[in-house]
Amino acid sequence: MFDIATLSYTDPDSPAEFARSLHETGFAVLTDHPIGPDRIRSAYASWGEFFNSEAKQDWAVYGGRQDGYFPFKSENAKDSAVKDLKEFYHVFPDGRVPPELEIETRALHDDLVAVGSTLLSWLQEHSPAHVVDALSEPMPHMIEGSKSNLLRILHYPALDEAPEPGAVRAAAHGDINLVTCLLAGSESGLEARDTAGTWHAVPCDPGMMAINAGDMLEMATGGYYPATVHKVVNPPAARNVPRFSMPMFLHPRPEVVLKPGTTADDFLTERLREIGLKG
Repeated sequence: MFDIATLSYTDPDSPAEFARSLHETGFAVLTDHPIGPDRIRSAYASWGEFFNSEAKQDWAVYGGRQDGYFPFKSENAKDSAVKDLKEFYHVFPDGRVPPELEIETRALHDDLVAVGSTLLSWLQEHSPAHVVDALSEPMPHMIEGSKSNLLRILHYPALDEAPEPGAVRAAAHGDINLVTCLLAGSESGLEARDTAGTWHAVPCDPGMMAINAGDMLEMATGGYYPATVHKVVNPPAARNVPRFSMPMFLHPRPEVVLKPGTTADDFLTERLREIGLKG
């Protein structure tokens, strides 16, 4: 049974249930979190104007930087030869943001980091002793002061023509980081795969936030929290509209040791090359 828990951010029983769900499925879904649906809709509308403007080209990534605008078909999933059907913008704590989007986007970034820190504290408190004892430092400490915490604003355009074979909005993949806080997308489409290979739709009603474990958390906990594979499927023909989503990828500071001999920076550099975002 693939039992992704849906739980309230304010319920005193949620921390233990969150840890259980992340251990068993790699996913959990939060309600009653601090970022309301109106803020999310406003951000999607603001960034929608950006993606529909030629001004986005002025913010394109350059010179090996990872902040800024990534054009359509910039990224592929690990081990996939086909590019994903999306464009996106990377927001780091010290990165560039268009001035008209600065205040709204920085506030979202900060609030999502705060939520992520709380969730890592829940895992720290409710993980088995052997998992906690093996960590190089407490989980919430790993992201303190991190300039790698990444808010990604994603735009999946409507599909005006049939995509090439195998091309989807986001091919099956695991995330690189510790945990991902994914605000509800403007449309459905997110699916997670269980250990039997069956795909399950992840709830994304307004006001929900999907949380999933990343590869770094799986590595740091010796596999206790699995980085469950997930994807974003193409819309049905009857619902061929754009989709927006905003995942916050909580990354450790570069020097944090995930396992003996491997730092967060070592692992991130390797993965960015595998998905085509670093030369």
